[in-house]
Amino acid sequence: MKYAFTSLSRLVLAGFMAAAGSAMAEGPTTAPAAATTATGKHAGHHGGRHHAGHRDPAQLQARMAKHHAELKAQLKIAPAQEAAWTRYTAAMQPAGHMMGHRSTAEQRAEFDKLTTPERIDKMRAMRIQHMTEMSAALDQRGEATKALYAALSPEQQKMFDDRHRKMGRHHGRG
Repeated sequence: MKYAFTSLSRLVLAGFMAAAGSAMAEGPTTAPAAATTATGKHAGHHGGRHHAGHRDPAQLQARMAKHHAELKAQLKIAPAQEAAWTRYTAAMQPAGHMMGHRSTAEQRAEFDKLTTPERIDKMRAMRIQHMTEMSAALDQRGEATKALYAALSPEQQKMFDDRHRKMGRHHGRG
């Protein structure tokens, strides 16, 4: 249980940091020009990949579709398991608030009209809403994963466990 809590804690913290960074980046202040390194590349730009498509919804969808196709083939999902598989893959789709949502010019203009204390309160409310939505999405994913797992044979469960254990190590959570 400690592992699940640690992973969830890290995900929640990452979501919080992303939401806070996004809100600050779109806030009323003018950020200084991006710093450049000695190589002339902008700081924070990872070797020209810009987070390897983590913000590009199309690239994220393509990676997820490939992962799901590989997993389905590896598990050899039977027709009787198809409903659980479909619920699982639907739950794994990133929600709009997790896809790098950007505020509109109208939302930014409204934010600019607020006083500093009002902006702080607005950002707090936005953060709470984001965390609530993210928590609900994670709960939905967890329940869909449990339902799929229950529908799998013991051999499929072992494959599923092995694949996700390896994936956790790949993402630095091992």
